[in-house]
Amino acid sequence: MSLPIYATFGQRVWYYAFRVICAIIFIFLITPILVVIPLSFNAENFFTFTPEMLRLDPEGYSLKHYQDFFTNAEWQRSFKNSLIIAPIATVIAVTLGTLAAIGLSQSHVPFRRAIMAILISPMIVPLIISATGMFFFYSKIGNFMEGTMGLDKNFVGYVKVILAHSVLGIPFVIITVTATLVGFDRSLTRAAASMGANPVTTFFKVQMPLILPGVISGGLFAFITSFDEVVVVLFVGSASQKTLPWQMFTGLREQISPTILAVATILVVISILLLTMVELLRRRSERLRGLSPG
Repeated sequence: MSLPIYATFGQRVWYYAFRVICAIIFIFLITPILVVIPLSFNAENFFTFTPEMLRLDPEGYSLKHYQDFFTNAEWQRSFKNSLIIAPIATVIAVTLGTLAAIGLSQSHVPFRRAIMAILISPMIVPLIISATGMFFFYSKIGNFMEGTMGLDKNFVGYVKVILAHSVLGIPFVIITVTATLVGFDRSLTRAAASMGANPVTTFFKVQMPLILPGVISGGLFAFITSFDEVVVVLFVGSASQKTLPWQMFTGLREQISPTILAVATILVVISILLLTMVELLRRRSERLRGLSPG
């Protein structure tokens, strides 16, 4: 949006000052990423730019750190663990979060605000506190599943991590789905019911297609949260459930390897792709609700 001709001097100053402030904040946030990406192509085992890299000499660049990531057994095991844990945790978070958002959107539900505050509290409470509470809670569940039910210890470990990550992802689903439900026309569900549709049919045929962008957006945020999370898995999981962020954290403590930069670059690319999908879904949701032109 450009400045109108009749804008005052103060408005013009604020107009340009606001853009300068936004540019500074953007540069502050994006600079670490701009540093990490080229360093991941370093031909040497350094975390700094070599003279060859500064001269843009092709000899200073290499894909060996990416090759190490795709061939190293430890990195691949942690990557597979993340690919197992994150999707399952996302499905659970989407299912429970969507149902909770739909239920809390009903005007007759008592104590809606208090329930909502409790459900989104994992986003507000410091992660270290949540991780400590989850450690004691899931340790008892793990002892019950192993001792009483006789389940395999490794399987129980995956269950605990998946449930913990689901708890962290549910608030994102609730918030996005609730925001989508704000513009939902309740008369559509009443019309479907008047035509003989049962609640399940009404949900999947009428309500779900309209709130689907919000559901998918929440699912993407839940997936990113689970895929990038390291604190909770350190408390709840074991070495068998070592995820990709955990492996990166271990690598920083025990062996400084530029492979970490290659993995960080891959995660940045994945995050950018997922956030792009979120933005496209947000715009689609606005078009469906008539908030923006098609």
